[in-house]
Amino acid sequence: MKVAIVTESFLPALNGVTTSVCRVLECLRAQGHEALVVAPGTSPWSPVPTPQYHAGFPVHTVTSVPVRQFRVGLPSYEMETVLHRFRPDVVHVASPFVLGVRGLTAARALGLPSVAIYQTDMPSYIRQHAGPAGELTARAAWRWIRRIHDQADLTLAPSSAALADLAAHRVPRIALWGRGVDSELFHPDRRTDPVATALRGELAPHGETLLGYVGRLAPEKELHRLAELSRLPGTRLVLVGEGPSRDLLQSLLPGAVFLGRREGAALAQAYAAFDVFVHTGTRETFGQTLQEAAAAGLPVVAPARGGPVDLVDVGRTGHLFDPDRPGALRAAVEPLTGPEAAGLREQLGRAGRARVQQRSWPALVDQLLDHYSMVVDRATARPVVA
Repeated sequence: MKVAIVTESFLPALNGVTTSVCRVLECLRAQGHEALVVAPGTSPWSPVPTPQYHAGFPVHTVTSVPVRQFRVGLPSYEMETVLHRFRPDVVHVASPFVLGVRGLTAARALGLPSVAIYQTDMPSYIRQHAGPAGELTARAAWRWIRRIHDQADLTLAPSSAALADLAAHRVPRIALWGRGVDSELFHPDRRTDPVATALRGELAPHGETLLGYVGRLAPEKELHRLAELSRLPGTRLVLVGEGPSRDLLQSLLPGAVFLGRREGAALAQAYAAFDVFVHTGTRETFGQTLQEAAAAGLPVVAPARGGPVDLVDVGRTGHLFDPDRPGALRAAVEPLTGPEAAGLREQLGRAGRARVQQRSWPALVDQLLDHYSMVVDRATARPVVA
């Protein structure tokens, strides 16, 4: 199958959209399919180059501008030219909002089947940052999302909560498609890796319980909630990631350690050094880092809202806390701290690992290929209009 992937985010940016696109490309290559990527390119404000190839597939870049440290690709008529020359069987549009809109419009104009991936809860982000006009602006964003996804032959949501949101806002033709996890890279055995062992010794010299977070340091991640944990006896907070909130968080969490951006083996070693994984955001459509933590054998604590509801089996793989109740995060984490809780942490981590092992990226891409085939078959069956 020939697949054109139009994505709002790509390397060198690291986030859930980029990770999903890269893993899909790698699995498509392994299965002998063809692919092309259309992504935001380098701009004067963001000079680190976008790679020309990934997994052996070409990457076509478009002009981009920076918005809150993200590269936003500018839509143009070159999209039709790129897709026309490649002649894909299906157009996969990752988290469409600006560039992806052009991808869907071009696919429809060229008569190409399309699959849109809903991955970012943009209305919630807008509601959070728009001040007094937040609610009104968020409703406008949902109208925009409905217009975008109405152009797609199928929209795939990553969790039951995201699927319910789409249905509630009358987005048509929706289905569930989760995310895979690399359970070989993120593995409990890494706890004996010399680098992970040395990192743990540095972070917990007195045997502290390490409470870890991985992700972007930004307002939408609601990391201010971690203040509840900053004085929990016998613990230490460790944050992996970068973003605009770092300076503020360093002031708010004076005892925390900030390890910066990590990827690949270095990220896996950071997970291996943790004892408990803590997530704070309530606007996640999925929660990929929760899966990575579970694959690494960690108990997970996250809000009882959004994507985490599908990922945490309460009392078996971790805990969910009520984000509207002050102190609920601390109450959920505290029973997992201290040397006396080591057995419970191991039990929860083992169950979490077993649960996510069924979610390998090859298995998830097989499901995605089934969705591709369905929209291709539907397009083939459409009556020809003279």
